[in-house]
Order: sequence, then C-alpha cells, then structure tokens
Amino acid sequence: MSDEGDAAGLRRVLEPAGVLPQAALRLDTDPRIRPDEVRVRVERLNLDAASYRQLHTAHGGDPDAIRAEVLRIIGERGKMHNPVTGSGGMLVGVVEEAGPASPLGLREGDRVATLVSLTLTPLAVTDGLARWDGLSEQVPAEGHAILFARSIAAVLPGDLPVPLALSVMDVCGAPALTHRVVASHARAAPPVVAVLGAAGKSGSLSLAAARRAGASRVVGLVPTAAEEARLAASGLADAVVRADARDPVAVAAALGAPADVTIVCVDVPGCEHGAILATAPGGTVVFFSMATSFSAAALGAEGLAADVTMLIGNGYVPGHAAMALDLLRSEPAVRALFTARAAAD
Repeated sequence: MSDEGDAAGLRRVLEPAGVLPQAALRLDTDPRIRPDEVRVRVERLNLDAASYRQLHTAHGGDPDAIRAEVLRIIGERGKMHNPVTGSGGMLVGVVEEAGPASPLGLREGDRVATLVSLTLTPLAVTDGLARWDGLSEQVPAEGHAILFARSIAAVLPGDLPVPLALSVMDVCGAPALTHRVVASHARAAPPVVAVLGAAGKSGSLSLAAARRAGASRVVGLVPTAAEEARLAASGLADAVVRADARDPVAVAAALGAPADVTIVCVDVPGCEHGAILATAPGGTVVFFSMATSFSAAALGAEGLAADVTMLIGNGYVPGHAAMALDLLRSEPAVRALFTARAAAD
C-alpha cells in the first residue's frame, strides 16, 4: 500500500477493497490506532442539514425512529454516512491518543472539532445515543472516532460555547470559498452576490463573507416570511427576497436582475435550475448543499444554454475554520443568528 493510501485511511476500509474511506460501505472502527492516526473520544455529533432533514422527513419526525436509524447506519457502516443523501456531518470530542507519526499536531486532552466528513471517519457509538432527543442536528454521544494523517481537525476556541463553535465549524467551508470566489470576481468589478438559503448557518456566513470580499450588493433569498423578517432585521443583506428555491421561475422573478455570483446553501433537493437562472452569463454558481444533484445542475445549465461556471463546495479551503470563527466574532448579526439557532437546538 502506498504512503498516500495509508495517510488517507485505506487500511480502515473493510469493503469494497481498493476504495477510499468515503466511498466504502464499511469501515474498521478498531480503537487501536496506527502510528499516524488519532483516536478521539466523541462528545457530540453534528449531522449535516440535508441528512437530518431527510431522516426527519422519512420518519415523520418520530425522534425514536430517527435515533434508531442513525444508530443503524453507524452500526452497519462504521461511520455516519446517510445512504440516501450521501452525507454525514462532523463531530466534537477530546483526543484520547495521538500516534507518534500523526501530522495533525494534536495532543492528548485537546478538545477538537473534526473538519472532515463523518462519511469517511471511522465511528463507534457506545451509549445508544440515549441523551439525544432526535429533534435537532446536534447529537450528544459517547464513543470513539479515528482520524487519519490526511484528516483535518481544529482545537475548539475557549471563548465560545461548544454547541456554537460546532455549528460554525460544521459549515466553515462555505464562507471561505464564497470569499475566494467573490474576491476573484471583484478584481474585474465588484460583483452582485445572491445567496439562496441565506438565513441558515452557511447562508448567513456566506453573506458576511461576500460583503467582506468586495461584493457591490448582496441579496439573500429565503422561503418564508419569518426568515425574511429575521434576515432583514440582521442587516447582513442589502436586500432580502422570498421564494421557494425549488421554483426556478419564482427565484428569477424574486431576484429581478441576475447575480454575478450565486451561492446555494439550501438543504433540500431541486434547487439547481433556480440557481442557474439566477446567475448572469459569465457568472459563477457555488453549490454547498449536499442535497444538490450535480447531474441536474450540469444538464440544466446545458439545456438553458447558460454560460456559467459551477463549483462544488467541498468543505475545505485553507484557513476556513479561522475565517468562519472570525466572522462570528466580528459580525454581531452573524453571532445573533447562530446563537438563536443553537438555543433552538
């Protein structure tokens, strides 16, 4: 096996042979670590929004059924990898043991957030998720997880409550990539930026990041009157409009003029064509939602003769955690939205 395969956790794949952990059907959760691995004592999982919404819908909001389904997935797969959405989430825990060859710079006792998906993280749960009410994305849990040499983790800041820090780090790739894309457009001319799903975690951070990167105007699109009022009151967007992001014509009508950059942070399927219609020729669409159908996006753009660049937000940009935390600390409106959401969870 190559060093790269080892670093990526290939030895932890039980089936099928030869794939990387994210594509595996089953991972080895043996707590005995190899020299370049780290074992984390799990304290809390954060299911990604698309996965939790699918589980909630599939089980009619029944918390016992949702809990049982999450336990089944983890037990069968050795990771939290929703087979319907293909997504997972991330976790917070305390480092129990760090191998001497691990390059992650973590030490025993560090409280960390993993910044890689649970879909590729070996995970064992030992408490039956007994403390989780099944009614939110944040899941108190006991067990252990394994990080590889090519994993990413950040030590949690001491000035923020754990649930709040976890909420931010769960979506920290969105504002970082938004900043990069908007700054690139701004070198030619300050762009107009539209964020679909703008009142959520990744959406609110993306609005703040777009403005910081030099957007001439930021527009937030939300689905309900309550979210419209809340986002308008925050001042994060220059304009707030309301439409169902799954209705392409309604999205285009709500926005009026197309945007130069469109950021999709909606956690339901079917938003691809609206995002494409919302974007001006030569513009860029960034899809952050794990509910995105990338074939629908590609074929939809072709069918609409839309000359747009489409990017997949892969959750990692160098410095993404630090940027997201800085936005939370420096933008009172962002912190207020996150604090309210954390309290609701």
